[in-house]
Amino acid sequence: MPFVLDNEHTLDVAIIGGGITGAVLAIGLLSRGIKVKVYERARGFSEVGAGIGFTPNAEWAMKVVDPRIHQAFKNVASRNSTDWFSWINSYGGDDGTIKTPHDELIYNMYLGERGFEGCHRAQFLDELAKLIPAECAEFRKNLSTIEDHGQDEKLVIKFQDGTTAQADIVIGCDGIRSRVRQLVLGEDNPASYPGYTHKYALRGLIPMEKAVPVLGEEKTGSRFMHLGDGAHALTFPVADGKLLNVVAFVSDPDEWPDQHKMTGSCTKQDALHAFKNFAPATRGIIDLLPERLDKWAIFDTCDNPAPTYFNGRLCLAGDAAHASSPHHGAGAGMGIEDVAALATLLELAQSEMQKKTHSKIDLIHHAFAGYDRIRVKRSHWLVETSRYVGELYEWQHGRDPARIRREIDWRARKIWSYNIDEMNRQAREEFMRRLALGARNYILG
Repeated sequence: MPFVLDNEHTLDVAIIGGGITGAVLAIGLLSRGIKVKVYERARGFSEVGAGIGFTPNAEWAMKVVDPRIHQAFKNVASRNSTDWFSWINSYGGDDGTIKTPHDELIYNMYLGERGFEGCHRAQFLDELAKLIPAECAEFRKNLSTIEDHGQDEKLVIKFQDGTTAQADIVIGCDGIRSRVRQLVLGEDNPASYPGYTHKYALRGLIPMEKAVPVLGEEKTGSRFMHLGDGAHALTFPVADGKLLNVVAFVSDPDEWPDQHKMTGSCTKQDALHAFKNFAPATRGIIDLLPERLDKWAIFDTCDNPAPTYFNGRLCLAGDAAHASSPHHGAGAGMGIEDVAALATLLELAQSEMQKKTHSKIDLIHHAFAGYDRIRVKRSHWLVETSRYVGELYEWQHGRDPARIRREIDWRARKIWSYNIDEMNRQAREEFMRRLALGARNYILG
């Protein structure tokens, strides 16, 4: 670990949430000599879900935050047997007759030398946890509120178990149901809460020896999106190619029954009914799911986006800031982009503290304002486009293959080709601009 400055000249950061974004942020700040403590409500570092993939922009951001993070991902990532991501028309017919017994290719996208690699969320998080000293994390800590007693005092963090902690900064990485988001935006603000997208997901990990006879070597060795009316499915290998990750999405015209509970139950027969008019191979892979399934409601922040990601010394990152539906497979990666910007700006703020020409509170404000300016527009767009392509995959915007192909291409490339170094250059420039403007206003005042 790098040399850590004395408390007077070191930022003290509390991270609420020990998922992937929170863990990556902790590692990035610790490697920059910033004091960190992660507070997670579970018994250990925790992530919801099974398989996850990272796009090229996310891998670039990992390297910028700390190369060890990228290596941790590579330690558990499954390399695709091909370098392509394929979108296929897997629908049979509205009248129940299968008109396309063999899936019709809509689009092939080249993913690069190693492809779009996936891993199991828990395995990746386990690797990240190895990089965080035990004293830098506390568990079973469920946030209640945060009190600000003035700029010369640390924030007081109160937990539901009656304990408290203190920090200069609190960054909410506490996911889609973020308590920190409520404190940043206001508990009565609709933007503090996610909304139901009228789609739910069914997830499963299928042993590859069962999946290959159904889908074949080609479709189990790479990423395939199976498109159709009212439902669609994503399949890709994980666990070093030993398992096929299956995520099946189904449109739901009804309201979700419990806004505080994101899972429900259904049977494999329910899933098969949703995919009854799909091609045989797609129906076959759905038939390999367990008899009893969890139905995961897909919520996002599209309808009521956050106008800002910070308030005072509170800040949001990852899903707490911009929870998106998973249809681009880029939500976690967008959180890692956030971390790359935050780590850059907070390192710059701490460096400026050594000069003693600006107050700590002003430097924190400049860092968060720069982060807000750099990250809000792009991450809001991701939420919007993820909602859109989820509808596109289920033909809610028409069935024209050429149009679907164009939409997939430009939207995916806008995500994947994002320049992380340029983002950080702009972030540093914005910070220094605000710093100079603050000094000028002080002189003129």
